[in-house]
Amino acid sequence: MKKNKLLLFLLIPALAFCLASCQSDSDLNYARYYTNGKQLYDTYCLNCHNNDGEGLKGLIPPLTDTTFLRQNRERLACIIKHGLDEKIRVSGREYDFQMPGNESLPDIDVAALVTYITNSFGNDQGLYSQEDAALHLQNCKH
Repeated sequence: MKKNKLLLFLLIPALAFCLASCQSDSDLNYARYYTNGKQLYDTYCLNCHNNDGEGLKGLIPPLTDTTFLRQNRERLACIIKHGLDEKIRVSGREYDFQMPGNESLPDIDVAALVTYITNSFGNDQGLYSQEDAALHLQNCKH
């Protein structure tokens, strides 16, 4: 009986390790982007958009509107990098507060932020890669 318990004690962590190591490259890449995006969000976005992504009622738009984020997915990199100085409608409400840009952020950080934002606060839109950010940033109007 003791041998069976010992075997289980050794087998369970080994099995867990094997399952974890079987993650695909895309799963690992997504995890890296998401984790880095969370750290960047805490640094650059948290003060205005809050911990829950709800923003400041009436002033700062929420990041919880999945439809807005999905419809503007190609613009998000531009908004993060260059800011926003126009009226937008989010969750049925109009916002006209100027958002500062983060011009010094490299494409990889912009991509991590978009990945985090579009996969948090009730959103589930998958990986937004550095290549996506580079492509979309080429089309920015600023």
